[in-house]
Amino acid sequence: MIDFNELIAAIFTTKNIIIYLVVINILTFLAMWWDKHEAKVGDWRISEKALFILVLLGGGIGGILGMYVFRHKTKKWYFRFGFPIILILEIILAVYLTLT
Repeated sequence: MIDFNELIAAIFTTKNIIIYLVVINILTFLAMWWDKHEAKVGDWRISEKALFILVLLGGGIGGILGMYVFRHKTKKWYFRFGFPIILILEIILAVYLTLT
């Protein structure tokens, strides 16, 4: 029988966490690009809620980069301040969890 703690330890390795963070940030960056593209052509858009969910899932760097590279959502205060605040809180949580 597999020990639950061993399974968790095998899944949440440093390598897997780094791979996850790279992938979620690339996806968030691409979501910002796609939403900006669709805004220009007047087609279907990605909801603001979905963009925030991507950032909450760890895509803060990709979201912030996408926001400024594509000049998208920069006039909305809740994006300008929300994305960085979420990223800072996630970094604080990661440091806390690492040190405890």
